[in-house]
Amino acid sequence: MPNLRDLFKDRELYHVTPSLAVADAARYMSERNVGAVCVLEQNRLVGIFSERDLMKRVIAVNRDPSSTRVSEVMTAKPVVVDVHDSPERCLQTMKQAGIRHLPVVEGDKLIGLVSLRDLLQGDLDEKVDEIKLMQDYIHYVPPSKPQL
Repeated sequence: MPNLRDLFKDRELYHVTPSLAVADAARYMSERNVGAVCVLEQNRLVGIFSERDLMKRVIAVNRDPSSTRVSEVMTAKPVVVDVHDSPERCLQTMKQAGIRHLPVVEGDKLIGLVSLRDLLQGDLDEKVDEIKLMQDYIHYVPPSKPQL
């Protein structure tokens, strides 16, 4: 499986500010086709805002998305992983915490966001490669010996 940095190296890190209206954050996420964004205040991670936060903390309780701020409904103090953690460790962390998005940090700096889909796709790609190698091995026909 690739390392964490490989999973998001060519991807922009989408983020919003805590003071942004939920409606604007939802529009931002929809335009970028992402299910979660990091919430940054002065380049410091203060939370994560996901589709689940929107559904549970805004829509399901009839809050007005235009007047509700991200800071009121985000997941504060999100679980994070270090860039040197293994993808397997990330999957375990997600399962234990019941989450689908993990901010990735290097020291105290936010450098990326990985999703459950990213991790599963990396695992699937690796397994497809293994299957192809096994099929090639099984179907290998050695060259015939020259006849004397």
